[in-house]
Amino acid sequence: MVRENARNKKRGALWSLAVLIMVVLLAGCGANGGANGNANNANNGSSANQPADNSASNGASESYEVVHAMGTTTIKGTPQKVVILTNEGTEALLALGVKPVGAVRSWTGDPWYEHIKAEMEGVTVVGEESQPNIEVIASLQPDLIIGNKMRQEKVYEQLKAIAPTVFAEDLRGEWQNNFKLYATALNKQAEGEALLTAFDERIQDFKGKAGDKLNDTISVIRFMADKTRVYHTNTFSGVIFEKIGIARNEMTKNAKDAFVDEITKERLPEADADRIIFFTYETGDGAATKTEEEWTSDPLFGNLEAAKNEQIYRVDDAIWNTAGGIKAANILMDQLYDIYGLQK
Repeated sequence: MVRENARNKKRGALWSLAVLIMVVLLAGCGANGGANGNANNANNGSSANQPADNSASNGASESYEVVHAMGTTTIKGTPQKVVILTNEGTEALLALGVKPVGAVRSWTGDPWYEHIKAEMEGVTVVGEESQPNIEVIASLQPDLIIGNKMRQEKVYEQLKAIAPTVFAEDLRGEWQNNFKLYATALNKQAEGEALLTAFDERIQDFKGKAGDKLNDTISVIRFMADKTRVYHTNTFSGVIFEKIGIARNEMTKNAKDAFVDEITKERLPEADADRIIFFTYETGDGAATKTEEEWTSDPLFGNLEAAKNEQIYRVDDAIWNTAGGIKAANILMDQLYDIYGLQK
């Protein structure tokens, strides 16, 4: 009986050992099958709708730093959902092939300037340039916000709590500096440089074709509701004139403020030049148009040398001043070729 029990115990131990070996072998097979399956998924994509992630190889997850008016901001990957808070910045994004998910309303237009209207279809309005709507911006879940210290410094902290935020310094004068910053923020430096080079080539082409016509003086007048301004060198059109080398009249050369002078009708003769460009900032209530009509019908206006020589040109305020971006700059150049009678 004792020997039988011993035999039974020995038999049981051997059986347990055999079972244990089988379990280990089966587990090994399962692990190999799982590894092979994962390898196949990695090669073929995890599913038809979820392709393999190649972000490490294409740089999409790489981060970069942008130095701007409010400090340094780190941006991860190339931004896809961008909110833009300035009019000239909107033009920069479009020129760089980026359609924003949200943008501030154009200063004139409903809600966009005519020259960008088609490209902005479906873009959400996020308030005014002077007062962006923080709640609407947050609802868009952007991965980059671009704004301007001159306009939105007070809400910078709120904006950067939503997404990485980059601010240009101001909006006067040299729009190309802001454009370079926007291209950097969008991780599109090469595209930005190419566009700026193309614009500079247009400047050189115009200079070469204009020749002695560059010595003809030019003056820029803007009609607004109940006021009239003469625009000088540190303005959107003024910077372009400076690059080309177009002569300015004595009023502009002697101006205490390089931006604008607000004038009365009695000072109109001071604004005279070989060519006069004027535009009207009409917001829809007719007030600016009324100012334009009162001034242009006045005998003082008709007695200007530019008027007598039929060298007064009415142009679009959005293109020549308000939009302030690269698209407007190129349209302005097109019109300048026509005004000077030059072949594009």
